[in-house]
Amino acid sequence: MPGEYVTVVGPSGSGKSTFLNVAGLLDRPSGGTYWLDGIDTGALSERDRTSLRGRRIGFVFQSFHLLARRTAIENVMLAMLYTGISRRRRAELAARTLSLVGLQHRVHAQAGQLSGGERQRVAIARALVNRPSLLLCDEPTGNLDTTTAAQVLELIDELHADGFTILVVTHDPSVAARGQRCVVIRDGNLTESDPLSTAVSAVQTITEAAE
Repeated sequence: MPGEYVTVVGPSGSGKSTFLNVAGLLDRPSGGTYWLDGIDTGALSERDRTSLRGRRIGFVFQSFHLLARRTAIENVMLAMLYTGISRRRRAELAARTLSLVGLQHRVHAQAGQLSGGERQRVAIARALVNRPSLLLCDEPTGNLDTTTAAQVLELIDELHADGFTILVVTHDPSVAARGQRCVVIRDGNLTESDPLSTAVSAVQTITEAAE
């Protein structure tokens, strides 16, 4: 539903990546129908799916995927490269979005000179700059220390409070418990219940399976 904050947990190989790829319009579902903003995505051509993905979906990854020798603002501007927006306007929007994630003082710093937390904030700004309908986060705190991870999670909470629809894939029960709903994937099947109890139970299952 629009405006929801959903977390997804499950053991390795359960189908989390497939679920994320389908939600992000990177893969087509083998069955059923996926509607995004009232659009039947299964009826779209690959070109139209790519266009819809660029306009309506933002991705945040564990590994940041920034260009180290480009500045923070240049990395964010890349997300608007094929939107038809002028370079000047792209720069304005990128700067505004970096300010939204608390990086107004690091706009012109090279990505390779930023801390891990700052790089993740740039990655989030890049995902947000086109004002997507859906923000997909794949282990967004996986490469961060505890303090920095907490700051990034607080930022995601703030984005949700501002109306963004957010889906976070995680192995961390404390991260999973922050969502309004927690979805558990096991063997390709989805179930859900109270976020905290679901997250704890799912992580216990993952731990037991790994032993």
